[in-house]
Amino acid sequence: MSQKVLLNAKEVNIILHRLACQLIENHNDFTDTVLIGLQPRGKYLANRLAKMLKEEYKIKNIQLGYLDITFFRDDFRRGEKPLEANTTEINFLVEDKNIVFIDDVLYTGRSIRAALTAIQSFGRPNEIELLTLIDRRFSRHLPIQPDYRGRQVDAINEEKVKVNWQENDGEDSVYLINN
Repeated sequence: MSQKVLLNAKEVNIILHRLACQLIENHNDFTDTVLIGLQPRGKYLANRLAKMLKEEYKIKNIQLGYLDITFFRDDFRRGEKPLEANTTEINFLVEDKNIVFIDDVLYTGRSIRAALTAIQSFGRPNEIELLTLIDRRFSRHLPIQPDYRGRQVDAINEEKVKVNWQENDGEDSVYLINN
């Protein structure tokens, strides 16, 4: 098994600042916009962006939630072991809001399809956008594209993209792992 560094901590930080600025350009003061991190790994990116928007860019109206899509996945009952659900924490109304789904890696698009179904339980949003740190662009099974992307990666199916977060993994980095 070999691994190649795609992004180091400094590059991840630069990308996060760029993504935060793009969000500010499109959503201004976030009055009508909410951020929703997709569980489990999108939570770290969502937390980091929300913190950056609040502390470094002085945006006061950031509403942040987390959405678990486990039971909305199309492969829910296909695996050998049962999937473990994460928590959904959406303590605000999504009705008529602009939602930005946040996930670490966009691969086949199936997780985003599940998130689109799951969010309907909370109301009807005005608009939904997708922000992803890594876009594996040649692996899509569904016609889903990110509105905000940190980095595009061309990885073949045997390769895996691993995103590490300081809060969970001890470092900020992105690796391309070849099995």
